[in-house]
Amino acid sequence: MDTDLRHRTIATNGVNLHVVEAGPEDGRLVILLHGFPEFWYGWRKQIGPLAAAGFRVLVPDQRGYNLSDKPKGVRPYNLDDLALDVIGLIGGAGREKACVVAHDWGGAVGWWLGMKFPDRVERLALLNMPHLSVMRRAILKNPAQRRRVSYMFFFQLPWLPERALSKENWKYLAKALQATSRPGTFSEEDLAHYREAWSRPGAITGMLNWYRAGLRTRPRPPKSSRVSVPTLLIWGPKDRALLRELAQPSIDRCDDGRLVFLEEATHWVQHEEPEEVNRLLIDFLSR
Repeated sequence: MDTDLRHRTIATNGVNLHVVEAGPEDGRLVILLHGFPEFWYGWRKQIGPLAAAGFRVLVPDQRGYNLSDKPKGVRPYNLDDLALDVIGLIGGAGREKACVVAHDWGGAVGWWLGMKFPDRVERLALLNMPHLSVMRRAILKNPAQRRRVSYMFFFQLPWLPERALSKENWKYLAKALQATSRPGTFSEEDLAHYREAWSRPGAITGMLNWYRAGLRTRPRPPKSSRVSVPTLLIWGPKDRALLRELAQPSIDRCDDGRLVFLEEATHWVQHEEPEEVNRLLIDFLSR
């Protein structure tokens, strides 16, 4: 990665978030939100191309992850606070609005921003994360989808998931990344960066608390579950955790939405198909 990366800390919503920034200061602001179990590094293949296209790119370690603050307890990881973290990042960048690109759990935050803060989101791009109401219904009504995310229920237990995932230098968490992606997607060098991030004090508990809060806390519902901002949903159908059939009902909940399947991609679509993902993002965000 030869892009000039600027590291800084931004205070937002009662926490300090480590942020990587690239691109011209006066470019259209684009915030990239990672999911589990990643951190800013998960967007390494997108930062440079977006910056080169003239965007000001802001990539946080979200709360609980890597170098950002890790509040104790489950409640601080509810969707309302996670979304307000991003609103604070927009203000911290001196802007009123931002384009948001989000994957996995970051995508849950992205959908929430689109529903609750449409005046602060210019354009919204989601990668392999369904609309939250679609996801909720699928878990409740679809046994196949419920089986695919059964690990979420294991993550609700105290301390045991932390011990299991960190065992033998994060052997099982690293294997999960490799098993759910195309061969060669995550190199040993990549996994070394991830292990370093996972090993930071309090990180694995903070990361798992996103799952715990997702099932245990009830954020204040939006006025409408529809998304009015222009939305792009990019989907890798070979996702082992999320069924393909979740994608269309998700984009149907958008007033101005487009769905693109990258047929050979898995859940880790931005890692596996970076050129096509970058092309789609630059085209969509430039409008």
